[in-house]
Amino acid sequence: MYESSSVGELASKLRQELDRYSPGEKLPSSRALIERFRVSPVTVSRALAQLAAEGLVTTRPGAGAYRAEPPAAARVTGDTSWQEVALSADGAADLVPRTVDASGVLATLAAPPPGVVEFNGGYLHPSLQPERAMAAALARAGRRPGAWGRPPIEGLPELREWFARDIGGAVTAAEVLVTAGGQSALTTALRALAPPGAPVLVESPTYPGLLAIARSAGLRPVPVPVDAHGVRPALLADAFRATGARVLVSQPLFQNPTGAVLAPERRPEVLRIARAAGAFVIEDDVVRRLVHEDAGPLPSPLAADDPDGVVVHVGSLTKATSASFRVCALTARGPVLERLRAIQVVDTFFVPRPLQEAALELVGSPAWPRHLRSVAAELKNRRDTMTAALRLHLPELALPHVPSGGYHLWLRLPDGTDETALASAALRAGVAVTPGRPYFSAEPPAPHIRLSFAAVAGPAEITEGVRRLRAAWAETRGENRSTSQGPDANLPT
Repeated sequence: MYESSSVGELASKLRQELDRYSPGEKLPSSRALIERFRVSPVTVSRALAQLAAEGLVTTRPGAGAYRAEPPAAARVTGDTSWQEVALSADGAADLVPRTVDASGVLATLAAPPPGVVEFNGGYLHPSLQPERAMAAALARAGRRPGAWGRPPIEGLPELREWFARDIGGAVTAAEVLVTAGGQSALTTALRALAPPGAPVLVESPTYPGLLAIARSAGLRPVPVPVDAHGVRPALLADAFRATGARVLVSQPLFQNPTGAVLAPERRPEVLRIARAAGAFVIEDDVVRRLVHEDAGPLPSPLAADDPDGVVVHVGSLTKATSASFRVCALTARGPVLERLRAIQVVDTFFVPRPLQEAALELVGSPAWPRHLRSVAAELKNRRDTMTAALRLHLPELALPHVPSGGYHLWLRLPDGTDETALASAALRAGVAVTPGRPYFSAEPPAPHIRLSFAAVAGPAEITEGVRRLRAAWAETRGENRSTSQGPDANLPT
């Protein structure tokens, strides 16, 4: 398997050698490049594709790669300053400005520089992904009759049935819509349930991507604090009364970022409070399949215990597979289902049928339960490794809750800590972490950082990342300690 760093290194070397060739002259063959640089055919293909995207080479199927002709004329730089006025004027009449801040989402999507330990990732490392099972499922799906035809707007009936069974209770396939990932499902749900300018109750802290969705739709996020047992019912009732909100977005299982699980006695309370307020509960349940080996039986989704249609459930396959395996389900009961369906059709038409067919092949294969068991064991191992390393090297950072699911730890920093400065120092030391501020819709009560243990190569890299974080912590506190020797020092390979 090629590594992105190898592709970048080869592309850089080829870029430096292009001056040896005249425009239109043929470059060495792929076989020659493979032998010379001792890389895989895939790495050579990707590197040449990168140079082609930059306009430096052209590729001709069956003939090879050639140095590109120089551009005919320099690109004219225009004046786009008029857009500042146009974009500002467009939102002048909005009750709530539709600001689009994607920084919290980009923090989990952007790849860190080579050699940096990725404690800010939001998806499974390739070593944890069921790559062979996904590839086999996609291959089988492509051979299914009608696999490349237009699917039903709501999704394939068999896939909707699978998601309905997965939720349990009295949920039926007719109440399920297949969507393209959890972010898309949350966007559809909020647009369906709250008009621009309306308040929407969110857990505090919560997933930054949710806050970005709400604000870009012109909604006003109102925080409701959570503790180790989930959202606090008394404060939830107060928030509904004070704001008149008609929507709560909650993650009852392995809440992001705290890892909390909604306590059994609070589950009916949350539904009762929302029902009394005439409000919907959007249940974000996308990390259910990232349970740890020692978690024990999981509580059922809130949607399974909701006969009155209070809950709009969001479930996904993405977190347990790959960021590119974007198959999710929106489940709702009653008239709201038609509104959800209409918005999804307008926005995206449907999820591509080959991907839906591949999802069916994957979850129906013997490889699927094996993969989930493997991930459960590995996540527990990584969680324990990170917890032990933090307690040994960074006892100053409080870890109030060790979760039994999900892929991250939520650490409270000592009062007065500049979490942005710590994140910057950590990056200089060779480890990427996520500051806590973007997880709060209002002023945070204390500084925090979130550390992910899913996106790294393994336990050895976790230990090294915590060592680097210790050096960054010493730097920000002005301690006289030896610091990291650089991003590549002692990094496991």
